[in-house]
Amino acid sequence: MSDPRIAGASVTQFGKHPERTGRDLFAEAGLEALSEAGIDPEDAEALYYGNFMGELAEHQGHQGPLMAEAIGLDVPATRVEAACASAGTAVREAVKTIRNGEAEVVVVGGAERMTNIGTAAATDALAIAADDLYEVRAGMTFPGAYALMARSYFDQYGGSHEDLAHIAVKNHEHALVNEHAQIQKEITVEDAIDAPTIASPLGLYDSCPITDGAAAAVLTTESYAEEHDLDAPVAITGTGQGGDNLALQDRPHLAQTPAADKAAEEAYGDAGVGPDDVDFAEVHDCFTIAEVFAIESLGFYERGEGIAAARNGETTRDGDRPINLSGGLKAKGHPVGATGVAQLATVAWLLDGSHPRADAVPDSTVGVAHNAGGTVASTTVHVMEVQE
Repeated sequence: MSDPRIAGASVTQFGKHPERTGRDLFAEAGLEALSEAGIDPEDAEALYYGNFMGELAEHQGHQGPLMAEAIGLDVPATRVEAACASAGTAVREAVKTIRNGEAEVVVVGGAERMTNIGTAAATDALAIAADDLYEVRAGMTFPGAYALMARSYFDQYGGSHEDLAHIAVKNHEHALVNEHAQIQKEITVEDAIDAPTIASPLGLYDSCPITDGAAAAVLTTESYAEEHDLDAPVAITGTGQGGDNLALQDRPHLAQTPAADKAAEEAYGDAGVGPDDVDFAEVHDCFTIAEVFAIESLGFYERGEGIAAARNGETTRDGDRPINLSGGLKAKGHPVGATGVAQLATVAWLLDGSHPRADAVPDSTVGVAHNAGGTVASTTVHVMEVQE
């Protein structure tokens, strides 16, 4: 069994691209990833593509073969949908395909076009990742759902909106040098606290933006990389996936994310590492409280302790374990179907030293990507390591 090597990766500029289609965005990312890898498209044997709301935003389903065509591939192409974890799930399928010997070269990616339909329609489209019968029809939106989760966390463990503000400030600061980031703007704790309320206790700066964008990566076997003299020092050594009840009212908890617990446990076991071995992580912070859930599920903090991590400077770029050096979804942006692969690319670039924030994690050898769907009903975790 060969752990896949990341031979090349690419991320488009995240933000508003009203003039561009999803296939155009993915073509940019996919062709650049292939070029960076130095791989002939004819050597690719499969494409796994993450997308969540293509039917609603572009009236386009069956996007797998469409995106393969966009980057010049004549391969089996599969669209993967797991809400905001679509791309992370696509990565997992690509990893399994290489590990089981079905392919030596696999392209994995994702894209989402969201801003063209406006904020209200995008909010409605995203809401279908919740339980339509029992949540959406009652008026539930994801800001509201995560507000409920935040309130539950505060009630059970303590914490405040000011703690969440420190997470927003940190991730905005991390994004300042990320050329792909949608928001490159420094904010203060006071800015975050005083911003308009979206769903109490969450404010404007607690929420990620609506984003257009794409990401792609080329995965290969170790033997293929060696045979073709590819520069591919980073391997995906662990993969895990977990699930939970879709609707919040069907869960015995609102202040924990057991789907992420399961995914992390599986990924760590697969890689043969533990939380203490991880140097940094890119986690799914669609809302600031989601970063707290993530770092606790990943085993970096005990329950109730993650809320103070940013305030204490432990997850900043100068901290012991930096979190979301890209700026996270909060500032980098969140083109839903692309996010998991964008996280993968960021971790790879931080490990090989090519990311602008790599100086914050010098000599790092282990990074983690955590990608969640809905109110964390779906989660993937991937461990990446530098190989000799």
